[in-house]
Amino acid sequence: MPLKTRIDKLVGGHAAALSERLQTHREQLFPPDAKRVLRKFTSGEVADLLGVKDAYLRKLDLEGKGPSPETRAGGRRYYSPADIQALRELLEKGAKSPGTYLPGRRPGDHLQVITVINFKGGSGKTTTAAHLAQKLALDGYRVLAIDLDPQASLSALHGVQPELDLPDGGTIYDAIRYDDPVPLRRVIQHTYFTNLDLIPGNLDLMEFEHATPMALRERSGSYFFTRIGDVLAEVEADYDVVVIDCPPQLGFLTMSALSAATAILVTVHPQMLDVMSMCQFLLMTSNLLGVVADAGGSMDYDWMRYVVTRYEPGDGPQNQMVSFMRSMFGEHVLNHPVLKSTAISDAGITKQTLYEVEKSQFTRATYERAMESLNAVNGEIEGLVQAAWGRRGA
Repeated sequence: MPLKTRIDKLVGGHAAALSERLQTHREQLFPPDAKRVLRKFTSGEVADLLGVKDAYLRKLDLEGKGPSPETRAGGRRYYSPADIQALRELLEKGAKSPGTYLPGRRPGDHLQVITVINFKGGSGKTTTAAHLAQKLALDGYRVLAIDLDPQASLSALHGVQPELDLPDGGTIYDAIRYDDPVPLRRVIQHTYFTNLDLIPGNLDLMEFEHATPMALRERSGSYFFTRIGDVLAEVEADYDVVVIDCPPQLGFLTMSALSAATAILVTVHPQMLDVMSMCQFLLMTSNLLGVVADAGGSMDYDWMRYVVTRYEPGDGPQNQMVSFMRSMFGEHVLNHPVLKSTAISDAGITKQTLYEVEKSQFTRATYERAMESLNAVNGEIEGLVQAAWGRRGA
C-alpha cells in the first residue's frame, strides 16, 4: 500500500523552495546592495511626456534652464524621473493655462480613488493597475498604489517580495484591522518612481476576511466597508490619485475598496467564458453593494469603465466579443483596448513594466505597438480623472 503524503507538508516544502529560488532570481536581477532605480528617459520620450518639442528641451539646456541631461554616445540626451518632474515645475511657472505641466488636484478637487477589479484571474488586472499608476506618476500626478491582493503581484512588480520584505506586516491591513490599527503613513513606501508611493500586499490581508465576520457579530468598531476610505482620509492631501489593485474575488476587502472608490475600472479579457464569469461577478457586486448602500455606504461614482485587456486584433471571436460588449455597455467600454503583447509579458519576467524596460530589448514595432496601446488606455483614464475635476476631457 503506497504511503500517503501530508499535503500541508508537501505544499509548505514547495513554498519554501520556491521562495528561496525567487530570492536567488531577485538577487541576480537586483543585487542586495543595489538600490532599484528607474531608467533614464531619452529627450524624445521626455518631450512626448511633456507635450513639447525635443528642440525646445535642447534650447532650455543650452540656456542653462532646468536640469542638465546626461549626454551619451552620439549626443543623445537622457533625463532622470526627478529631472522630468523638475522640468514640469519649471514649465508650469510660464504656462498660459494652469495645470498644463502639473495636472494634479487644485483646491476644491476631490481625491480620485480608482479601484481596479475583476472576479477572474488572468484578466490583466494587476498589469493594468501597475501601468496606470506608473503612467500617471510620469505625467506629474502624485499617486498612491495599494496592493489589496494577498498574492501581491503589484508589490512584486515594484520590487517587493512579501515573504522576505514584509515579515512583520506592512500592508494596509495594519491600518484597517479592528484591534490596534496603525496610522496609514506607517505602511506607505516610496518607490523608485518619482511621484509614486506604494502600500504593498501579502497574506496578512486575508486576516481582514477572517476578522470581519467576528467584528460584525460583535458589532464592534466602524462598518467594515468604510475602513479603507477612513484611512485614506489621513493622507488625502498628499495625493492626486489612488489606484487600488483588488483581489480576484468579492470579499470584504474588495467591498471596502469599492466603497472608498470614486471610480471603478473593470478589466475584461474578451473571451466568452471570461464575459460569462464577469456577468456573475456583476450580479453579485450589484446585490452586495446594494446592501452596503442600504447600510449607509457611499455608492456614488464619478465614472465606471470596462477596459478590454490582452486583446488580439486578428482574433475573430475576440472581435465579436468586443463588439458585443460595446453594443451592451456603450460608452462604459473604453475606446482603446490593451493589446496582448510579448513586450509586456517579457518585461514581467524581470518584474518590470513596459515603462521601465529599455526599448532596445525588443523589436521596435513590438515595443511601439504595445506602448501606443497602453498610453491610449491610460490617456483615456486620465481624461476621465480630469473630467471628474471639471476640466479637460469633460
